[in-house]
Amino acid sequence: MKLLSFAVPCYNSQDYMEKCIDSLLVGGEDVEILIVDDGSSDRTAEIADSYEDRFPGIVRAIHKPNGGHGSAINTGLAAAEGVFFKVVDSDDWVSRDAYVRILRTLKELISKGQPLDMMVSNFVYEKMDAGSKVMRYRHALPENRVFTWDEVGIFFKGQYILMHSVIFRTELLRSAGIVMPEHTFYVDNLFVFEPLPSVKYLYYLNVNFYRYYIGRADQSVNEKVMIGRIDQQMKVNRIMVDFLCEHKFEIKTRRKLWHYMMNYLEIITTISVVMALRSGSEENLAKRKELWEYIREQDMEIFIKLRYGLMGGYMNLPGKAGRKISLAGYRLSQKLFKFN
Repeated sequence: MKLLSFAVPCYNSQDYMEKCIDSLLVGGEDVEILIVDDGSSDRTAEIADSYEDRFPGIVRAIHKPNGGHGSAINTGLAAAEGVFFKVVDSDDWVSRDAYVRILRTLKELISKGQPLDMMVSNFVYEKMDAGSKVMRYRHALPENRVFTWDEVGIFFKGQYILMHSVIFRTELLRSAGIVMPEHTFYVDNLFVFEPLPSVKYLYYLNVNFYRYYIGRADQSVNEKVMIGRIDQQMKVNRIMVDFLCEHKFEIKTRRKLWHYMMNYLEIITTISVVMALRSGSEENLAKRKELWEYIREQDMEIFIKLRYGLMGGYMNLPGKAGRKISLAGYRLSQKLFKFN
């Protein structure tokens, strides 16, 4: 059995996927690299097959019809044979030294019989025109030991654990029934949200493992692209609301987990609202109103926390003047914290 399975969703990734895969090969026989070709029309399939030929037993090329990022994650998870599972997007890569430490730590925990559901490490925003910025969690998470949600500290406003930060136990994802929607963008938020109630044992390794590249004009996190896909953003937002409502009473028995998941949902809802505001479109402003109405109908407690909390209140100031103030605050936050 492999220690760690990597799923690498690839769609027309010929120009950058080799950098990603080469960085993962450092793991050698301890890992498997599942290159999931999601119906590409360029040389992605050919490149994937060449890696499988050169690195048998480590790389597997999986070809499937196009179904989107979530579909590729589902395919990778279904095929994974490792004890642990991680998604690495094909335009990103990992750092060698941090990678070695992560594998060593996972081996040590297994050898001691220590249960582990989720490992968290740092990631680095690699922004094409603005340098890099490290997302760390040392103020919120105990370091270098297994801990539970009861020991988790307070996350800063606007900070949350991204897909880039996590390694899950493979069987946890399967037993929790984690299935991403197909032909849907921004499912990475679901991937690091829906498993959390099943996570009991966590470990934080303070190393800069994942390098998250931001700079391609066609990236889903590009602001213009996000505005054009605002329906997708709001779809994921609604799914997260539905999930939290469905599991609310179970999650609320674990106070710090509830606090974290509400904080995460607040961030995603704020992004939905801000993209609607940034578009300046009356149609999208109406969608923003519909989103708030949907949340209120689902659960009044969650609605009040989201709508009248610090971020929700500030991003929903009334009138045109209020919108300008909200957007000015958003822009200032972008410059100060360099988030996308």
